[in-house]
Amino acid sequence: MVGGDGILVGADGVARCAWAGSSPDYLRYHDAEWGVPVHGETALLERLILESFQSGLAWITILRKRENFRAAFAGFDADAIAAFGEADVARLMADAGIVRNRRKIEAAIANARATVALRDEGGLDAFVWSFVPATHTPPATLADLPTTSPEAKALAKALKDKGFRHLGPTTVYAGMSACGLVDDHLTGCFRSGAGR
Repeated sequence: MVGGDGILVGADGVARCAWAGSSPDYLRYHDAEWGVPVHGETALLERLILESFQSGLAWITILRKRENFRAAFAGFDADAIAAFGEADVARLMADAGIVRNRRKIEAAIANARATVALRDEGGLDAFVWSFVPATHTPPATLADLPTTSPEAKALAKALKDKGFRHLGPTTVYAGMSACGLVDDHLTGCFRSGAGR
């Protein structure tokens, strides 16, 4: 049963953010991955690309296609994706295992190229993690859950300035939550405070 605070106590007796109870895929993602700090170029590029593809869609759609995305995008290796050309765009547009959206595919390639270019400035990991807010209070209820923040707006602008595409403040904030830059597990959730 979901409480007014957005917490669901599952059959296992564990209190979780209510969205985790809507499917087994969400449950696994919530318990093992969402909000856990993500480091490393490949892992962060994957999350940025997947968040970009999620824009306008339900996250479950992307989550269920994640392995297909990994195969289609060379395991999210920045150098490999950065080398993609028109033949690769055509291949990806024909791949029913991913979301076939030309703008998002072209953005993923541009984002890989921007990631490679960032290596001269310390890399994607250091760049993204430099936008961690000085303070962040985990939300107590779903109504307290933000959709963006000053840091997300600043990171989105900085990414755009570096050549990244299709990553606005709301998408970037979702990525910050997913990658553990902020802890957005509701305070009654067993994962709240465990990620950082």
